[in-house]
Amino acid sequence: MAISKRKRAQYTRYGVYVVTSVVLIAMVFFVDWNKLQDAMFRWELVKDQFPGILTTAARNTLIFTILGFAGGLILGLLLALMRLSKARAYRYFAATYIEVFRGIPLVVTLLILGFGIPIAFKWSWPNPYLRGAVPLALVAGAYMAETIRAGIEAVPKGQMEAARSLGMSYSRAMATIVIPQALRIIVPPLTNELVLLIKDTSLISILGVTEGTIDLARYGRNGVFDTANSTPLIVAGLVYMIMTIPLTQLVAYMERRAKAAGK
Repeated sequence: MAISKRKRAQYTRYGVYVVTSVVLIAMVFFVDWNKLQDAMFRWELVKDQFPGILTTAARNTLIFTILGFAGGLILGLLLALMRLSKARAYRYFAATYIEVFRGIPLVVTLLILGFGIPIAFKWSWPNPYLRGAVPLALVAGAYMAETIRAGIEAVPKGQMEAARSLGMSYSRAMATIVIPQALRIIVPPLTNELVLLIKDTSLISILGVTEGTIDLARYGRNGVFDTANSTPLIVAGLVYMIMTIPLTQLVAYMERRAKAAGK
């Protein structure tokens, strides 16, 4: 006898519940919690991470993130407009840029811009924050460009036509009518990009850091090397969570509001 899709989904859900319950029970009875805590969450090592992990590491992570996001947003908007341009050269340039920077891993971009170009041109970055933030912005801009382009295309074409019929130029209509509406549409995916950017800052440490520019991930790894214990890295991960969870909840809230408004 064939099982309906609804019954199959119900049985699958029950199966997941059973497996999850078995795993939780096994964790409760078979895991050596004292040994695990000693290896990954020793309270005296947790206390040693403060206040430096907040006043220095988290602060630097936010600086890298803000600079990278702001630069990526400006670049992404420019690339999106180029993708929508009637000029073929602009469209080809933007499409090539987007494909290249979305295809190259961020760590490669960091190495090229952080080491390769300064060595090749005998030049150094004027600010250590820019050394990490500029590669972040260049890669983030490629992803944001597609998001912004999709948002602009989602705005009804009648908005542009109405603005042009009132005598507005194309650029003015785009800046005052279309782009503001598109930004309201793309705020949730852009916020997701911000969350990803916060975590991507962990790769900046491959360029080398100073005491003044150390990020969360490097701060945690240094603590692991100093203590031969995983606790500092676990604490750094928890700080990442504190920074990102409010943003993910904000995205969920905005998506719920958008769905409610669309009904």
